[in-house]
Amino acid sequence: MANLKRIFITGISGCIGHYLADELIQGTDHELFLLVRNPDKLQFDPQLRSNIHLIPGDMGNIEAHKDLLQTMDCAILIATSWGDRQETYNINVVKTLTLINLLNPERCEQVIYFSTASILDRQGQPLPEAGSLGTDYIRTKYLCHQALESHNDSPPEVSPIAEAMANKITVAYPTLVFGGEPGKPYSHLSGGLGEILRWLPLIRWFRADGSFHFIHSRDIARVVAYYVDHPPQKRIDVVLGNAPLTATEGIRQVCQYHRQKIYFQIPLSLTLANIFIKLFRIQMADWDRFCLDYRHFTYPDPVAPAQLGLPAHCQTITELMAVSPKSNGRH
Repeated sequence: MANLKRIFITGISGCIGHYLADELIQGTDHELFLLVRNPDKLQFDPQLRSNIHLIPGDMGNIEAHKDLLQTMDCAILIATSWGDRQETYNINVVKTLTLINLLNPERCEQVIYFSTASILDRQGQPLPEAGSLGTDYIRTKYLCHQALESHNDSPPEVSPIAEAMANKITVAYPTLVFGGEPGKPYSHLSGGLGEILRWLPLIRWFRADGSFHFIHSRDIARVVAYYVDHPPQKRIDVVLGNAPLTATEGIRQVCQYHRQKIYFQIPLSLTLANIFIKLFRIQMADWDRFCLDYRHFTYPDPVAPAQLGLPAHCQTITELMAVSPKSNGRH
């Protein structure tokens, strides 16, 4: 059995956090310290083991936990902010970097920090448009990424990450995240799946030019748990996702699962998409427009459980539909 570790986790009350809690509680004996702003949001029993500790508080006051953070062997940073511009910057950049600085580089083996694949280009490099056109969430994830990449890009509010700590960071870049079931909150995408499927009789008639990766939160949890017990010897970047899928193939698999026959499809060109946008008076932000033009959000060497020799929960859209309650009319 792997050595027992003291692990500090933020963002445990979200979708990914719940699946990770399940994976670590059921599959390991590690001592868990869960930073929780609202314990009422937890849909699992933190008293299942005596070495699970709820730490009242939030990222906005992370300095209050300085002494505790000095005793951690690992930190998993999932928490993020979608709030107003200043709060998003403060939590996603300033307080995230501050937390890393509060860890003891002589003790802490690894920091697993959650970013987003949206800030990467098709070669896995930083995408400049994420910083210039991105939403507050995307932009702040880009800024934090730049600060972790180069000490010169650290914001003035935060000291540069010590080199000894910077070399212990595993950056996770989730692609399209699905997940949610009784006892676990839905991801943003899974939460809206039922509404999307209402449009399937119309969507099936179109062939879209685009491609993407997806991953289920349970598979994310398995990958993260693996890295907890097998910390890399240097900083690594991990794009979390299954093999790339074209939008047209994704539509085909969803239609096949829901028994919606496809007789022919109309190519949904950029010109036609723009006509629909004007016709239905769809408001598009600069980032939305960029994504529409960019279309192919694919990355080299994505990681899912199979790449690590672990059993996979969902590798195909068909498997995803089968385990998604909202795909099957259950809520």
